[in-house]
Amino acid sequence: MEANFPGTGRLPAAFLTPGSSSFVDFLGAHRPELLPGNRQLPGQGVLEAPHGTTIVAATFPGGVVLAGDRRATMGNIIAQRDIEKVFPADEYSAVGIAGTAGLAVEMVKLFQLELEHFEKVEGVQLSLEGKANRLSTMIRSNLGMAMQGLAVVPLFAGWDVDRQKGRIFSYDVTGGRSEEHGFSATGSGSLFARGALKKLFREDLTEGQATTLVVQALYDAADDDSATGGPDLARRIYPIVTVITEDGFRKLTEAQCSEVVRAIHERRLEEPDGPRAALL
Repeated sequence: MEANFPGTGRLPAAFLTPGSSSFVDFLGAHRPELLPGNRQLPGQGVLEAPHGTTIVAATFPGGVVLAGDRRATMGNIIAQRDIEKVFPADEYSAVGIAGTAGLAVEMVKLFQLELEHFEKVEGVQLSLEGKANRLSTMIRSNLGMAMQGLAVVPLFAGWDVDRQKGRIFSYDVTGGRSEEHGFSATGSGSLFARGALKKLFREDLTEGQATTLVVQALYDAADDDSATGGPDLARRIYPIVTVITEDGFRKLTEAQCSEVVRAIHERRLEEPDGPRAALL
């Protein structure tokens, strides 16, 4: 848009037009072709693109843990072994992506910008509920692409400053939003991950136990779903694990993830199917 005013040093009129605090609305009004859901696709044939799975989340009294495996697949091929699928949305929330990897990463970046834009315009942060609603709108705008096989189905989690607790929100391809209580999972391995979470979840988990829980769930998902990558000890590729508390977003270091993964791996040598009761 700056090209319309070469050498003048003036902002385009679009930037001076009063509007809402939504950057997505601004982009939709002035450059709609830049929105992910408005991309033009070939009229025929199937478009092969890397897909990412699986994302899991669990709450504990002091916050919420959001984690994802590292595998991206394209059909029956492993497209990438170390993709990152969990990102900070802002200081107190994070989003994990499942579905078409390229579109999902682009949507996350736009979501991050949306939250930053709102805060700069309004002078305050959106509530966690408001953030979840904004993401729902963005997913709904991608419905046309989803109908052509390029779906994005994220998992959103964060610390609710008003309610002083961690919360989890799941979505469907139409943008339908549901709050999940205790734990949730999305992606092709979600059925198996959810079974593990249901088996091991407790309301009184510590942060360390919640971290172990989500990695256990990813381990179980990788055991039964070929699209989910388990921890790769040989290549030192571990799940991405993030924690959101009243202190904000924090990503576990590789050393911290390695410690959790190796402890689980040692137990799995004796119990290949994992623990059957509460975490000890």
